[in-house]
Amino acid sequence: ELQQKVEETELLKMELQMLETERVRLSLVEEKLLDVLQLLQQLRDLNISKRALGKILLSTLESCRDPQPGKAHLFEVLDTLHHELTACELLQSQPLEKAQSRQSLSNPLVISC
Repeated sequence: ELQQKVEETELLKMELQMLETERVRLSLVEEKLLDVLQLLQQLRDLNISKRALGKILLSTLESCRDPQPGKAHLFEVLDTLHHELTACELLQSQPLEKAQSRQSLSNPLVISC
């Protein structure tokens, strides 16, 4: 009976470790998604054309067509989209203080659970 309890404890420890790993992974995805949404909102405020936004999205999807081994595909797509959006000329030409002041206001993208 004691051996069974030890085995159950080990299984519970492994399960807890897996849950913690998953929580961290989801937290990273959530942060990256929030960053992407903020960039999209900035671009919308700068009146980016739908055509330009479509090109950014298609470029992202094209570069992520073949998933890299060992990297979560969702995170890879979000990371690539974030990179493509930050490289957008409209955001590069936007004054830095304007972008920072807009972000420092309340963040409408934050969702409380």
